[in-house]
Amino acid sequence: MSRIKPFRAFRPKAEFAADIASVPYDVINSKEARQLASGNPRSFLRVGRPEINLPEGVDEHSDEVYAAAVKALQGFIKEGTLFQENKPCFYIYQQRMGGHVQAGLVCLCSVKEYESNLIKKHEYTRKDKEDDRTRHVTEQGANAEPVFLTYPALPYIDSLVNKARETKPVYDITTSDEIGHTVWVINDESVIYSLTNLFSGIPALYIADGHHRTAAAIRYGQARRAAAGTDAVGEESFEYFMAAVFPHNQLKVMDYNRVVKDLNGLTKDQFLTKAREKFEISPSTTRAPNSIHTFGMYLDGQWHTLTAKPGTWNANDHVKSLDVSILQDNLLQPILGIQDPRTDTRIDFIGGIRGMEELEKRVREGAAVAFAMFPTSLEELMAVSDAGQIMPPKSTWFEPKLRSGLLVRVYEE
Repeated sequence: MSRIKPFRAFRPKAEFAADIASVPYDVINSKEARQLASGNPRSFLRVGRPEINLPEGVDEHSDEVYAAAVKALQGFIKEGTLFQENKPCFYIYQQRMGGHVQAGLVCLCSVKEYESNLIKKHEYTRKDKEDDRTRHVTEQGANAEPVFLTYPALPYIDSLVNKARETKPVYDITTSDEIGHTVWVINDESVIYSLTNLFSGIPALYIADGHHRTAAAIRYGQARRAAAGTDAVGEESFEYFMAAVFPHNQLKVMDYNRVVKDLNGLTKDQFLTKAREKFEISPSTTRAPNSIHTFGMYLDGQWHTLTAKPGTWNANDHVKSLDVSILQDNLLQPILGIQDPRTDTRIDFIGGIRGMEELEKRVREGAAVAFAMFPTSLEELMAVSDAGQIMPPKSTWFEPKLRSGLLVRVYEE
């Protein structure tokens, strides 16, 4: 089952929604955050990237930075920029990027279901990043940004969500990247009851994006549970965390491309000779691959199509049959010497939102070769998660990104 609950969100007054909505904390660095929030005291980056409230050069993990996040969030609440819903509600969050539209339900999800693998992950997390986000959650007493989950689409849920979307939204804004963000409030108790029951029939939820935010909420809940000891009853607010839950067939997964700085001491001809042992290679007038197990390669000013030869991957292994694994196992590691893509500084990763032009630009600026990937599918992601496996690093790039600040969850004692 998948247990969800309504909650009393803190959300901006309509006239402040465009000002407060910000990109997630983890898609920009401090310098970019300062630039984006410049001249906008209501930017939610002042909570997600609180170092921008302090002089440049401050340690992002210092006590004063975490205190600045608390001060910023509480300031938004005290001054009335954010107000709290008067009753527990569900929320619909719709995004429009060009012709693509996706609409998810913002709700609370269960810490215990994560612990029992009913909320499934597909990535490893880094302890330092977990520690950072856990401290933010603990000191703010809030889920400031939603986790991004998905579930196998269910027509009955779609129909209820679509009916709610026929009403007037509370927010309908377009951000500077030309992505539309629209929010509806579901406060009808009969609809809340129906959605809760429908989700109870869904076997599992899947983390699409936000593994570190999820881990932080789980650690916070576990710490609070341990502190409560035998007095805990299982329905405390710390047993749930805020998430935006989208049907899998609405999500857009983009390619996550690779750029390598050098050819590992090989000449161009030597590199191509070795690559042809596992791939069919031909010059191409197109750049992005158009099918699974094919790759675009930009080398010496020329695009090529690489097609993995049959038998060069384990088709019975959900991870090894992913394109990111095929490229890593048959080319990046054995030929270019990229042993661990998580730590090797010779490789860089480019989200598909930046286009093929960015790959060409990187090569013109000095990189040796770029690889364009065919996007990993949601079905592949769920199959890996169901098998209890972990996807290789930088396997998926989700767009559009959820905006922070439109819906905030503060833990209730």
